Amino acid sequence: MQRWSVVQQELMPELRSEVGPLTPRLEKVIHTLEWVRIEEFVESTWCGVGRPPHDRGALASAFVAKAVLSLTTTEALIERLKVDRALRRICGFSMWKRMPAPSTFSRAFDEFAQTKLAQRVHEALVKEHLGHALIGHISRDGTAIAAREKPARKEKIKPVAQAKRGRPRKDEMREPKLKTIARQLGQSLTEMLAALPKACDRGTKCNAQGYKISWNGYKLHLDTADCGIVVSALLTSASVHDSQTAIPLALMTQGRVTHCYDLMDAAYCSAEIRSHSRSLGHVPLIDHNPRGGEKIEFDPAQKQRYKERSQAERANARLKNEFGGRQVWVRGHTKVMSHLMFGLLGLTADQLLRLLT
Repeated sequence: MQRWSVVQQELMPELRSEVGPLTPRLEKVIHTLEWVRIEEFVESTWCGVGRPPHDRGALASAFVAKAVLSLTTTEALIERLKVDRALRRICGFSMWKRMPAPSTFSRAFDEFAQTKLAQRVHEALVKEHLGHALIGHISRDGTAIAAREKPARKEKIKPVAQAKRGRPRKDEMREPKLKTIARQLGQSLTEMLAALPKACDRGTKCNAQGYKISWNGYKLHLDTADCGIVVSALLTSASVHDSQTAIPLALMTQGRVTHCYDLMDAAYCSAEIRSHSRSLGHVPLIDHNPRGGEKIEFDPAQKQRYKERSQAERANARLKNEFGGRQVWVRGHTKVMSHLMFGLLGLTADQLLRLLT
């Protein structure tokens, strides 16, 4: 609240006197940049020899503005910066120097993606504003991310010897085959994240009307707090089932906030996921998947709580419709995740502003 008052009473009048009237969208960019303070997380790579590089803080701020303004491509961002003096000043670029070349923007974005800049800023933002609070529930959901790249070729699997039929002999030992979720229970978070497929491939799922839809690209998995703020995010191959990301997401969220309930749809219906949720001190509310049997319904109190799971779907929709999540022009898992995380920074700052003002 104090930061918002400073921006409204001191920063806004100064900018208006310097660059003229500000549109509502530009004011939104200013508030977002003041919340995320991304320039504090940018590391300088200049060693003092040769020509100093362009200000990485201004470049990082420009990519946040790109998400807030829903600019589709980096070229569109550069053109907007050239003609909009106010936006250039807001991002931190000099009014008297030439704008960096498109290749500079491209190299900077690649650097930000490799160093996971947006992910680090988002984690710090969540911990700062939600880390001390007790959150009622977390809603978990995945959404399709269509990419403009061809699915990666699957590696040919070497044929293995056919498993022996029948019961093993008394002196014979056969290794049990563990499913992904069961295997994750014995892994660290780092090992789980490394094992999840991340290459672009083809995914299929049923929409709200029951029809199957397919896409080339990825799948974004989110944990969203009951206040509408995304706490954790994972990007996997499009073919990865939602249930395979439940335990990694739970551990990521556990390290950032404290909450009571885990809300998930029937895709996460698994005894291992329920048990893991309870082991973290949470109450799992997972829609039961009868799998041909009889469906187990929630009791009235649980049913009322489960209705709040729509927060995750609203966060997915806002990310796609308002912060560039639907138009992904970069390629490769690392860059796609960075693009989406810059959008999540804008979404998180906007939701914080709604809650605190």
